[in-house]
Amino acid sequence: MAASAPTEHKPARRWHIVVFLAPAVLVYTAIMIIPLFSTLFQSLFNTVDGERAFVGLGNFITLFFDPRWAQSFWNALANNFWFFVIHMIVQNPIGVLLAAILSNPNLRLRGFYRTAIFIPTILSFVIVGFVWKLILSPLWGIAPNMLDAIGLRSLFSPWLGQEGAALTTLALVSVWQFVGIPMMLIYAALLSIPDEVIEAAEIDGVTGAKQFFKIQLPLILPTIGIISILTFVGNFNAFDLIYVSQGAQAGPNGSTDILGTLLYRTFFGFQLQQGDPNMGSAIATMMFLIILVGVSIYLFGIQTRLRRYQF
Repeated sequence: MAASAPTEHKPARRWHIVVFLAPAVLVYTAIMIIPLFSTLFQSLFNTVDGERAFVGLGNFITLFFDPRWAQSFWNALANNFWFFVIHMIVQNPIGVLLAAILSNPNLRLRGFYRTAIFIPTILSFVIVGFVWKLILSPLWGIAPNMLDAIGLRSLFSPWLGQEGAALTTLALVSVWQFVGIPMMLIYAALLSIPDEVIEAAEIDGVTGAKQFFKIQLPLILPTIGIISILTFVGNFNAFDLIYVSQGAQAGPNGSTDILGTLLYRTFFGFQLQQGDPNMGSAIATMMFLIILVGVSIYLFGIQTRLRRYQF
C-alpha cells in the first residue's frame, strides 16, 4: 500500500490579533497621533492680514527671538529644567532609599509603609495643590505651628509667594506626591534579583549598605534609567499642579511659569490676553521636540550601555 503524500499545512491567519488590536490603535490614533500631527501642521501657519498663511519656521523664530515672546519662553524653559532637576536630585534618590529600606525582609509593617507612601500618587492634582496651599498659608496654614513645635518657627516664610522659593516649593510638593512611583519600581527591581546572587554576596561577607552599593545598585541601573526618562517626560508635560496652586499666570511674577502654563495662556488666552492657536502650537511643538530629544538620548546613548547589567 503506497504511503500517502504529506499534506502541506498552511500557516494560520491570525485575524484575531488584528481584531483585538484595532480598537486600541483607532483610539490611540484619534486622540494622540492625529492631534499631534495637527499641532505640528498648525505651528507652520499664522494669520497675516486677516488670512491664514503659511509662514514655515516663522513662528519658531518669533518664539526664540521676538522680545515679546522670547522672554516668556526662555523663562518657562529654564523653570521647567529646574523643576526636572529637583525631581532628579530629590525624588529619585529618596525613592531608591525607600525601596532599599522596604526590601529588608526583617522590616515589620512593610506593606503598610508601601501603601502609605504610594497613596499620594493616586490623589488628584487639585486636591494636592489645594491642601498644600492651605498647609503653607501664613494666615491659616499648619506649617508655622508645626515648625514652632520643634523650635524652627523662624525658618517659616510664605514660600509660595516668594519669587525665589515658589517653584522649588511646588517641585518639592510634586516630589512628595510622586516619590511612591520610583519607590515601587525600584522595590520590584530589587525583589527580582536572584537569591543566589544575594547569598553569594553574603558568603563573601558583603552585607548591609556595602551589598546594596556593590551588588544591588548596579543590577537595578536599567530600572533607574527608565525612572529617569519617565521623570523627564512627566516634568516637561507638567501643568496641573502649577495651575492649581499659582493660577494660569504662574505667579509670583512668572517665577513658576513652565512650558505647560505658557502653552495654556498662549493657546486659549487668559483674561485680556487673546488666544493664539498658531503660537500655542509652536510652543507645543517645542515641548514635543524637547521630550523627543531627551528620550532619544536615553534610548540610543544610555540604555544600550545599561543592558550589560541585566540578567
